[in-house]
Amino acid sequence: MLDIAEELNRWVRQGRDFAVATVVAVGGSAPRQPGAALAVDGEGTAIGSVSGGCVEGAVYDLCLQALEDGETVLERFGYSDDDAFAVGLTCGGIIDILVAPVRVGSPARAVFASALAAASRGEAAAVARVAEGPAGLMGGAVLVRADGSHEGTLAARPHPDAALGGHPELDRAVAEEARAMLDTGATGVLEIGADGRLCGEPLKVLVESSVAPPRMIVFGAIDFASALVRIGKFLGYRVTVCDARPVFATRTRFPEADEIVVDWPHRYLQAQTAGGDLDGRTVLCVLTHDAKFDVPLLETALRLPVAYVGAMGSRRTHEDRNRRLREAGVTELELARLRSPIGLDLGGRTPEETALSIAAEIVANRRGGSGVSLAGAHTPIHPDPSKKAAGRIGSVA
Repeated sequence: MLDIAEELNRWVRQGRDFAVATVVAVGGSAPRQPGAALAVDGEGTAIGSVSGGCVEGAVYDLCLQALEDGETVLERFGYSDDDAFAVGLTCGGIIDILVAPVRVGSPARAVFASALAAASRGEAAAVARVAEGPAGLMGGAVLVRADGSHEGTLAARPHPDAALGGHPELDRAVAEEARAMLDTGATGVLEIGADGRLCGEPLKVLVESSVAPPRMIVFGAIDFASALVRIGKFLGYRVTVCDARPVFATRTRFPEADEIVVDWPHRYLQAQTAGGDLDGRTVLCVLTHDAKFDVPLLETALRLPVAYVGAMGSRRTHEDRNRRLREAGVTELELARLRSPIGLDLGGRTPEETALSIAAEIVANRRGGSGVSLAGAHTPIHPDPSKKAAGRIGSVA
């Protein structure tokens, strides 16, 4: 749901009733991951997607039904061997979808409104909803913020003890688990007992996290950087261009960049590290291929817990740069983190083709892809992210 927060937040401000269908879990070759959503308002307007087209029509009808009867439901879709044209995923996967009405005056409306507004502003927030459990717990929602505070309740209907007004122990336990998922930007399914512990009647709770976009820092204000900025924005990164030369690091040359910084690259990176502005999702692309910039920059970069460090240059430049880095004290283990020459071998020559090869390597590194052609390969087209998850999180996007 939070993947379409900006549009839904506008619907909330306009006072529209709507229903939202959210992917809870996937299996096999399903095209969308947990958190992907389709929403339909009272006039039949639809935004978003849950399957890339396979089951959109059926889910659209479920949203209209939810708007009519006010009920939250969990529906499973899969491939039909008997009739390939039946409602299902013709790609062979299985997808569980939670369909919930968000009507004006409903108990969860305020929680959804706060969550959508926070996500639209780029603030860290997580929404937890029961995806599978007793009817009395279907339809409620809890919003968890980065500071650990939470609001709302999972109880769509009052707790037997009216003085409690909800299920406080369950809400508190889910909020703690959701906070841990929010810290890593994870979206997935949490299994917990209805009493807030790991015993009792089991519940499956969908936790959707919204965090600030990951950062891409491009060092070197060259023509290849301009193309990389554009594709970085397309992939959802907050993109910074850094170069020590003010004549090249200009808004005119990089109109799509979120930030343009005139500073020595290594000095800027050290300042960002000291300020806590980098995280494990950050990608660093070094395009200067000039030793006086590259060596001190990479000496810092290769020791940071970031997602990706790549450097442009010929084979000869690569060998010379590695020699200089070793002389500067960079270890072989640290050097092994460097993607150089940067990008996958696509045979590209233009700045745009080169940017595409760099972006492809970044995506493959992020998602665990091999970078080989899918034609003739036997690897999954959509790898199961749950195999990388830990603890009780069933799947992570």
